[in-house]
Amino acid sequence: MADRADRQTRLDKIVELIATSMNTAVCSVYLKRDVDTLELCATEGLNPSSVHKTTLKVGQGLVGDVALHARPLNLAEAKSHPRFVYRPETGEEAFQSFVGVPILSGGTVIGVLVVQNTSHRSFVDEEIEALQTVAMVLSEMLAAEGQFRAVDENPTGPSRLVGYALTEGLAIGQVVMHEPRVAVESLIAEDLDVEFSRLEAGIYELRRAVDEMLRTEDVSHAGDHLDVLETYRMFANDEGWFTRMREAVRTGLTAEAAVERVQNDIRARLTGQRDVYLQERLHDFEDLSNRLLRVLVGKTLTASAEKLPKDAILVARNMGPAELLDYERQNLRGLVIEEGTASAHVSIVARALGIPTIGRIVNIVNLVTDGQSIVVDADAGICYLNPSADVLDSYNERTKLMARRQKQYARLKKQPAITRDGTKIDLAVNAGLVVDVNNMIDSGAEGIGLFRTELQFMISAKLPKTKEQTAFYSRVMDMVDGHPIVFRTLDIGGDKVLPYMRQMQEENPAMGWRAIRIALDRPGLLRIQIRALLNAAQGRDLQIMFPMIAVVDEFLAAREILDKELARLKKLGQKAPESLKVGAMLEVPSLVWQLDELLPHLDFVSVGTNDLLQFFFASDRGNPRVGERYDLFSSAPLAMMQHIADTCKRHDKLATICGEYGGRPLEAMALLGLGFSKLSVPPTSVGPVKRMIRSLNLKKLQDLMKNPPPHITLDSREGFENLAEFLRVKL
Repeated sequence: MADRADRQTRLDKIVELIATSMNTAVCSVYLKRDVDTLELCATEGLNPSSVHKTTLKVGQGLVGDVALHARPLNLAEAKSHPRFVYRPETGEEAFQSFVGVPILSGGTVIGVLVVQNTSHRSFVDEEIEALQTVAMVLSEMLAAEGQFRAVDENPTGPSRLVGYALTEGLAIGQVVMHEPRVAVESLIAEDLDVEFSRLEAGIYELRRAVDEMLRTEDVSHAGDHLDVLETYRMFANDEGWFTRMREAVRTGLTAEAAVERVQNDIRARLTGQRDVYLQERLHDFEDLSNRLLRVLVGKTLTASAEKLPKDAILVARNMGPAELLDYERQNLRGLVIEEGTASAHVSIVARALGIPTIGRIVNIVNLVTDGQSIVVDADAGICYLNPSADVLDSYNERTKLMARRQKQYARLKKQPAITRDGTKIDLAVNAGLVVDVNNMIDSGAEGIGLFRTELQFMISAKLPKTKEQTAFYSRVMDMVDGHPIVFRTLDIGGDKVLPYMRQMQEENPAMGWRAIRIALDRPGLLRIQIRALLNAAQGRDLQIMFPMIAVVDEFLAAREILDKELARLKKLGQKAPESLKVGAMLEVPSLVWQLDELLPHLDFVSVGTNDLLQFFFASDRGNPRVGERYDLFSSAPLAMMQHIADTCKRHDKLATICGEYGGRPLEAMALLGLGFSKLSVPPTSVGPVKRMIRSLNLKKLQDLMKNPPPHITLDSREGFENLAEFLRVKL
């Protein structure tokens, strides 16, 4: 009790000193008491009886707005702001101007520091900076005294946490918390020249370390992860970042405090941005700032990276790609991050290193502690924390089964995908990164049925020029070494944002301005890409398809751009592709009923089952409440897929299945039964699907799907499982 009273006394004294030094009528400190609630913990100028009684939700009122957006709010007339909330118990009706700055700890808002005045005035930048410095001091003091504690208690019993698979795989091990933040103990500089020198020396050492990291054997080989790290090096050499830190030192801060000040400023500007690229830039700058802080205090690695235990599962709020490379690969089994997407830089590096990774598990860093047992099922996007003996036994058995299956799949690698009754099935993989091309070769697939060209654009800091795109596509074609490859033109928009394109705020971006719609509205972007593909394919076979075609006219407009670029190539006397095939991605239901009109104009279609069924059912596959509610096995989608297969067969046009459904043995079996003969699947699905194909009598399957046995009803997953068992298909 005495300690608590002492802390309160110190907090009261601090707000009194701030109010006096800044000549304001009010200074208050609000601290988070749970995830959503801020509590008034100290004040000078408001009614003292409201302390520890007045609370606000995050996002509620001006204080809540500062906490929500993690950035300062400076108002000359607070009451006119739309978020203003009057709390009569505080006695704040006399005060007009308002400034609030976030109190941050390790990148998380733990409170808000507020000053108010009776006059209508805007506080100047120097005053805002002074308050931010005080907020930094407050944060360190509160952390040292234990005033602020994470809201969520660490669970000791078994729990199941659901996220999103960022890479594939399964890992069992123990939690290792990734704690990149270095506590800044000295904030105010005694000698500015010394701090300038320390900052310059730190920047030099940081850049040297990044250069050395890119030369290490694990990551120096060509690939998308190397492109990511080159972009990371570019940010490390950003003079604008260095200049801002020098300016912060000039205000009287130490080198460490200046790094943290600029880090907080960048975080405040970028936190909450929906732009995926800007979120990734935040991760890069967080990583660089934390590495620079470690250089300044003489710590080259995080403590946990220096002593990584066996079977370590790394848990982090977010990470930059270089931070992941700090850890010894030998003992690192898996990665769980609170934020992140499959195209995030750390995900790309994790995929290149073969580390099972799950992202977007809400509040994971507050739910785990070092040493806890954890299972990472990156295939399903699920973590089991403190798994029960039954769960652990189940996953251990699954690990052993996977090892046995992998041996079986390895034996099938060079075997053709031929059914028991002699039908050849084309089995290709989906790709989008250089590492995926390597996976195609290793998996035993016969080509790439879908190459997502947008992924290379998303990891680039600027729009790749025609020459750069040509070099990339040429490298990919060289790597496939004559195997067929289908390039899909840019499918951007929605959750796939390019940094050099302004992002539109849309209610439903998945069905908004994306893919071919952007390409036709910005034809220069499509023209440059097509020109690069044609240049790369000189003297080689080239297959191009356009994404998200909803009406025939969209395909014809895109085809016209392609034809003009091909004519231009020939006019310049340059060598054309040896052969050219053009197709469309069938992923919008409206196009299903225009196939008779569309098919004469193209060579093939690729059925994007993910989006097609999502739009067909009006069901967001990323929404856990509805994503698993509908599937392929009900009568309506089966009838639609049958119509597609029959129509393409009538026009003698190849229809390829792309997406998750083709990569699941049971769903793939059903699609083959409908008449599809080519599947493009994730590389890890090649083995299981090939095993299914080689156990299947296709003619018998197709006959039974038309006339099923009396005891089997083919309108549910269970019905198709029964059919597979009846046919003795290996799933």
